Amino acid sequence: MVQAMINIDEETNRVLNIVKAKHGLRTKSEAINLVVTEYEENFLEPELRPDYRKKLQKIMKGRHISREEFVKATR
Repeated sequence: MVQAMINIDEETNRVLNIVKAKHGLRTKSEAINLVVTEYEENFLEPELRPDYRKKLQKIMKGRHISREEFVKATR
């Protein structure tokens, strides 16, 4: 686990407290992790997601698949 000291403004602090309360989390660290996970799932490009990298590694191990199989594997 990585530890970091961060500076956040008052509004960000309020939002983190709301996320923490809404999801029954114990710490702001858990709230930050939840927010970042949601961002990753909803806004990052697929090629930046860890699960997409795993699929690419499987494909690159030598087993060649058709375009249809590739599209199906990336969904």
